[in-house]
Amino acid sequence: MPAGGQTGPVPVLIDTPVWPWRGRRWSHLVSDVSHQELHAFAAALDIPRRAFQGDHYDVPEELYDRAVSAGAEPVGCRELLQRLLAAGLRVRKPRVAAAPGGSDQ
Repeated sequence: MPAGGQTGPVPVLIDTPVWPWRGRRWSHLVSDVSHQELHAFAAALDIPRRAFQGDHYDVPEELYDRAVSAGAEPVGCRELLQRLLAAGLRVRKPRVAAAPGGSDQ
């Protein structure tokens, strides 16, 4: 697992816990290398697999400092998204198809 002071690229990124949901603030934990690396990192922090959202883990604010201490690189949300896209690991939510007989008819 990455440790503080690691040299070379850090494969796990975390954004600032600013995302509100159910009375808490959340961060996104991603890897710009592989989902395997991300799952291993999350497991080491005792983050349950059910928190995985296709390309990231939702991490409650109270785990942010622990994730950074374990080696996650703190980044802004824009940088996190850019690096996830550049790595080809971004999973986009499926669009809901228009219902048959929509406004075109």
